[in-house]
Amino acid sequence: MGFVFGSRSSKEEKAAATDKVSADLSQPRDPQAPKGRPTPKRAVAQSQRKAVVASTGNRKEDAKRNRERRRVEMAKQREALANGDERYLPARDKGPVRRFVRDYVDSRFSVAEMFLPLAVIILVLSMVRVPSIQNIALLLWLGVIALIILDSVGLVFRLRKALVQRHPDEPRRGAIAYGLMRTLQMRRLRLPKPQVKRGERP
Repeated sequence: MGFVFGSRSSKEEKAAATDKVSADLSQPRDPQAPKGRPTPKRAVAQSQRKAVVASTGNRKEDAKRNRERRRVEMAKQREALANGDERYLPARDKGPVRRFVRDYVDSRFSVAEMFLPLAVIILVLSMVRVPSIQNIALLLWLGVIALIILDSVGLVFRLRKALVQRHPDEPRRGAIAYGLMRTLQMRRLRLPKPQVKRGERP
């Protein structure tokens, strides 16, 4: 009998452990949170899931409610991308570190943000069937790439130093790459929208 109870207890413990792992894996991980640790937003996510309206038993009605809920959530997210409201931003944009990175990048001019318009101009010049103009286009292309690389390397060092000073205890995983990707977007097309002016200290 002791063996039977022992086996049953062991099975229950294994089942509980499996359920816990499954629950942890089902939680979306914050991009700034270190591996193996619970995300700081997990409690908020759990409370939001509990707030979801219970099933009515009618599939069409449930589908209608889900569509309406998604529509409201997307509208809030679009508004948050415009005004920077942290509550409704996508997970990749949330947190004080990501906000600081955005403000840091938006407060300065980056060569990389002019990449697309310059690339169009260089492409047009390269299509002109005049050797001298094509050579100029090639030199311009090489010059733009070199400037972007130099500017990006400088940004990496300055941003890393600023992050250590301003957010020494916050997880900074992926923050530098996040900032570099933002520099590649033209300022007026960036999302979330810039909340600081050029030259303004973040």
